[in-house]
Amino acid sequence: MDIDGQRVWITGASSGIGAALAVACSKAGAQVVLSARRQTELEQVAAQCGDRADIQLLDVADPESIQAAVDAVQQRHGGVDVLINNAGITQRSTAVQTDMAVYRRLLEVNLFGTIALTSAVLPGMLSRGAGQIVAVASVAGKVGVPLRTGYCAAKHAVVGYCDALRAEVQDQGVGVLVVCPGFVNTPLSFAALQGDGTAHGAMDSELASGIAPEAVATRTLRAIERGEHEILVGGKEILGVHLKRLSPRLLNRVTRRIARDRT
Repeated sequence: MDIDGQRVWITGASSGIGAALAVACSKAGAQVVLSARRQTELEQVAAQCGDRADIQLLDVADPESIQAAVDAVQQRHGGVDVLINNAGITQRSTAVQTDMAVYRRLLEVNLFGTIALTSAVLPGMLSRGAGQIVAVASVAGKVGVPLRTGYCAAKHAVVGYCDALRAEVQDQGVGVLVVCPGFVNTPLSFAALQGDGTAHGAMDSELASGIAPEAVATRTLRAIERGEHEILVGGKEILGVHLKRLSPRLLNRVTRRIARDRT
């Protein structure tokens, strides 16, 4: 798929990877629809995209918000060629510290929001026999990470959902791409949920030293155009995915050491 001239809808577009994707897609010639809950931040991103950007407020954890957004985008743009499910929230608490309400919030935003929006957009793609569903998961969707039990559960589920969906729709002209970033220099950890649901409110050192979100955006656009199924983007942390295949026991030793250091 050539992204030039395509209608691309990006969730979580107010900052980080989503904002970088919006700018990259618009520069490549796409018409972009930017969604998140924060109007002011979306306007700032849209200003970087020129006249190729449209704003649609959306809370992926609210089914009514999703349906209203889908109806509005359909009315204004006539459909979606590429849907990039990027909205997400992470976690900073051990399992024993984490309220069930926090687990439900993590799953609602990261998993059910992705499924709900994809389910609403997919029929239009299938009727045209063309389209791309993209889900920004995480290396934490391939490898368990301490203090992220709910986040890992949600992202593992996103990967599984996309793998199954790809098998269903690929022969009907719709591609499904899973993007698994490692540590990316974004403000994601500030809003991370602690065990009681309050915000972590700090920048993690791993994220501060991570790759630029623009690097993830560039690699993602290349994967969309090539019709790839899954990509890993990051630094040495992505080696954990390969280590899991080669020696799960050794990976367990590594993650246990990380757990001891963090707790």
